Formats: sequence, structure tokens, C-alpha cells
Amino acid sequence: MTPPLVLVHAFPLDSRMFDGIRPAVAGRTRLLTPDLRGFGGGPPLRSIGAAAPDLTVFADDVLAELDTAGIERAVVGGVSMGGYIALNLLRRHPDRVAGLVLADTRSGADDDAALERRRAAADHADRGEIAAGPDAIAPLVADTASGLLRADLAAIAGAVPAATIAWSQRAMAARPDSTAVVAAVTVPVLVVVGEKDTVTPPAVARQLAATAPEAELVELPGVGHLSPAEDPVGFADALIGWLSRRF
Repeated sequence: MTPPLVLVHAFPLDSRMFDGIRPAVAGRTRLLTPDLRGFGGGPPLRSIGAAAPDLTVFADDVLAELDTAGIERAVVGGVSMGGYIALNLLRRHPDRVAGLVLADTRSGADDDAALERRRAAADHADRGEIAAGPDAIAPLVADTASGLLRADLAAIAGAVPAATIAWSQRAMAARPDSTAVVAAVTVPVLVVVGEKDTVTPPAVARQLAATAPEAELVELPGVGHLSPAEDPVGFADALIGWLSRRF
């Protein structure tokens, strides 16, 4: 029997990035796509109080959602930041993870250049200076993405509060290297990447898949960093095929 599937959205979006895959995946297994704190319909970020930025907060929220749904073990996955959160949950609660889906993400910690970019982005957000409209999405999608998709994703990103942007950037900067966690995983792993992903390119995905003992790699042609939104049919086909073979 296929275990339930929980997919965590990318930054700076929310669970609507998975709308295109819902019909196909719902016919195969139970799908949960929580909105993280401060994103979409998630709880306000201020509800965590003065906690230091840490992706563990988001991972614990995902775990609480599984608990509320009465789900003991699930296939856990995510896109970009969502992948970091899935790895955080795997590191601390491997008994709750039946499989792992890592889409357009990486296991390594940020290098110095990436850390500086995140800190700068967080500092700008503290001052209310955040990318808006197409500028918020342009680096994330392939150059062939439609104007309608760009507008839809930009509207989602544009609704994210500046405080959430700053906190999330600092939380991602603080995440540890999870390469050893991936190397020690004992459950099936699916790695998905867009051919035109410039944030976590295919070479990063190939290395990620090579690190995991039981991994399949799918590269979606003509797709950027937000593969479930850019190619929902291809992403759903890859996911359902993998679930059928592995569970």
C-alpha cells in the first residue's frame, strides 16, 4: 500500500505551487501540501515568538500536521527550501519517513557566497525592500515559462510578508550540511530537477542522487527551479511512476 505523501513548497511560494499535480497524485495516494508559517494560509510567523531562525520550526510544523492527520509514516518531500525541510525532518525523525522526494534542492549547506546573498536579502527585507512582481520569480523559472505562470507565481510570492522573507532567508542560511544524512538514508529516494534550473542545476541533482543508496533521478526538459509548477504533468508522471515501482 502506498504511504501518504507530504510535499513542502519552495521559497517564496506556498502550497498552490502543487495545484497542477493534485488531480493525478490524488488518484494514487493521499497528498498533503501544508502552507508553512508566514506563507499562504499558514499560521502567522509571529506565532513562534522570538525563536531564532531555524528550519526546524517549519519541519516541526510538518510533523504536527502528520500527527493531526493520524499519519505515522509518510513519503516526505519538498522543492528547494521544502527539500531542506524534508531533510531536517529525516535527520531528527527517520522513523516517520517512508520515502524521500527531493526536487530542485541540495543536501549541502550554503557556501560563503550564498550565505552573503541570504544575509543581504534578509537585511533588505528588514527594511521592507523585497523583490516584487516578475522580479521575484524571474531567476527561478525557465525562460520558456509562460507569462500566465509567471504572473500567478509572482502574485503568490508578492503576498509573502517581508518579515517572513527575512526570517526564512536566515533560517536557510543556518541549516547544516545534510549530505551524510542522505548517504545514510535507508528508504527509497526520488530526485527531480529541471533541465534549466540555474539555482540547483542538474549537476547538483546528479550528485545528490549518487549520494543516496536507493535513488532515482528524473530530469525534466525545458524546466527551471520550480518543476512541479512549470511542468506539472512531467512532475506528476515521475512521482507516480516512482511510487508505483517503490511502494
